[in-house]
Amino acid sequence: MSRVRGKDTKPEKLVRSFLHERGFRFRLHVSNLPGKPDIVLPKYRTVIFVNGCFWHHHPRCKRSAYPRQHKRFWREKINATVARDRGAVRSLRKLGWRVATVWECQIQRLDASRKKLEELIQNIACHHD
Repeated sequence: MSRVRGKDTKPEKLVRSFLHERGFRFRLHVSNLPGKPDIVLPKYRTVIFVNGCFWHHHPRCKRSAYPRQHKRFWREKINATVARDRGAVRSLRKLGWRVATVWECQIQRLDASRKKLEELIQNIACHHD
């Protein structure tokens, strides 16, 4: 578990690369925003969380199954993360930020991730003031 990265993960780098190739400029891990979003596009008042399916319990994803060992520990730990995520999203929206979540499994399926990211970019661009 000590090798699990909290930031600069492979899926996160792929999303950042995708955005950068399309001319978007962003900031990383802005600590003064709730939830310390992975990617912040200030010009568009949009934040992007790139979540691991296991750690953030992606609904209906095979990668989000709880481990068989120490079930209670993992369930409490992951449920606390999910609750913290919900609170951060709620706080960001109250502050006027748009919030997008990209899941690890979506990034690993190249076609699905490309479609998801294109939709995200379209949504960002069309809502820009």
